[in-house]
Amino acid sequence: MPTPDTITLALWATNLGRPLNGLDAWAARVDARMAEAAAAGARMLVMPEYACEQWLSFRPDGLTTDREIPWLADLAPEALDRLRPLPAKHGIGLMAGTMPWTVAGGQRNRAWLLLPDGRVIHQDKLCLTPGEKHPKAWTLTTGDSVQIVEWDGLTIAIVICLDVEMPALSSLLAPHRPDLLLVPSMTERRSGYSRVFSCAKARAVELMCAVAVTGVVGQTPGTTWNPTNVSGNAVYLPCEPSLGYSGIHAETPPLESHWGEGAILIARDIPVGAIRALRDNGPEVWPGAWTADHVRVSDPQ
Repeated sequence: MPTPDTITLALWATNLGRPLNGLDAWAARVDARMAEAAAAGARMLVMPEYACEQWLSFRPDGLTTDREIPWLADLAPEALDRLRPLPAKHGIGLMAGTMPWTVAGGQRNRAWLLLPDGRVIHQDKLCLTPGEKHPKAWTLTTGDSVQIVEWDGLTIAIVICLDVEMPALSSLLAPHRPDLLLVPSMTERRSGYSRVFSCAKARAVELMCAVAVTGVVGQTPGTTWNPTNVSGNAVYLPCEPSLGYSGIHAETPPLESHWGEGAILIARDIPVGAIRALRDNGPEVWPGAWTADHVRVSDPQ
């Protein structure tokens, strides 16, 4: 399938502060946001990392911090089943954020991409934060592979939060020529937001692709581990003259909280076709999928 000239995405910086009374209520909120995104002409709704933490608002009494991840993982298959019909219903894709998922007796931080053609594709987080490795808290295990997805004429990869800060991962992705990176994130402070979003913009430059990044905001009622979350939405492009120089296609400002369901950004007409054309012939200075194979680091003199 030929690359489309443009794609419109809806990014939802989900407000964790809105309490729920069960998975049906959560799925209904996702359903409503997908309807809104489809009505606005978006081809996909993109949700943040750990958007599922909202489930802790109906957690059982006495659930300790070290049991939160296994409890969320127990709910995840049922939650995913509730989402499966939605892409066909609305005719758009859903990047459903991440959920803890049980693998070989442990839990991984797993993103789910659901497509209107029925495909359900997962991506595990590859590099964990200290909080995700804390032995008395959210102890998770790492993934070990990157999924490349072909959809609607686009080559897509999901890069979860801290993973986007790792240039080595960008080097692995470069030969696959991605058109679009989806970056779900969760950041406690503005410093974390700035790291993730700044590195997402750098990946757009390095890979000559579009990068869409969104994060959670607010505090889940009943959480014991994430007292604050600060984030927003953005779509970044390579910093090329023909693409507007700045590398910023669309963005919403970082927020610590939100009065409603969370800020939605309708990022219209992301110029994926023009980016691919530049990648093939005509970037200002981009050298292509550059490696450092010919470079050696000299010992101190």
